[in-house]
Amino acid sequence: MRMQFWRKAVEDIYCDNPPHQPVAVALWRAVKRHNLTKMWFTKIIDEREKNLDDRAYRNIQELETYAENTQSALLYLTLEMLGVRDIHADHAASHVGKAHGIVTCLRATPYHSARRKVVLPMDICMLHGVSQEDFIRGKQEKNVRDVIYDIASQAHIHLEHARSFRKKVPAKAYPAFYCTVALDAYLYNIRKVDFNIFHPSLQKRSTLLPLYLYIRSWKKTY
Repeated sequence: MRMQFWRKAVEDIYCDNPPHQPVAVALWRAVKRHNLTKMWFTKIIDEREKNLDDRAYRNIQELETYAENTQSALLYLTLEMLGVRDIHADHAASHVGKAHGIVTCLRATPYHSARRKVVLPMDICMLHGVSQEDFIRGKQEKNVRDVIYDIASQAHIHLEHARSFRKKVPAKAYPAFYCTVALDAYLYNIRKVDFNIFHPSLQKRSTLLPLYLYIRSWKKTY
């Protein structure tokens, strides 16, 4: 019902008849002001609807597809709001969005495990001989950490790809990619604890994150 509400809301917004709901009205104003592409909203709703049951991803590619259609789609919309319509910026957004989706999946693992759910890619778990029960029990053996290492490495690869053509991305697109600060911080912290996804330090907020964001914006980079 929630997805159906937003599906109809998006249709009404693009017909200049937004529902009387604060978020929908704000969205309508943004669409009118920035000429936002309807397809990205539809992709986000479709993908979320397919994953409402929070089932495990069959493989890393399935997780990347989910991230592309949700996180990357949000970045494409953010670029449009910044007035950026550039193929290199879109390419960067695709990789940053995939990295964001993968890191979000990792960060949610302790939460899901405590509720007897595991959504990590099954192909990587099977490769290392790790069962869903291992995560539910909070095991920290090397093979469990190897699963996390492989998944975190994929996020790192996407960030490196996004930065490999940074010089071709318009500078005014950079604010859309400042989320990489939080992604870098998480990947650094999980490396520090040897990829123990259940380490308490990973659940703490970083008080230095605003400073890191300021430095990144001051350097005009992502």
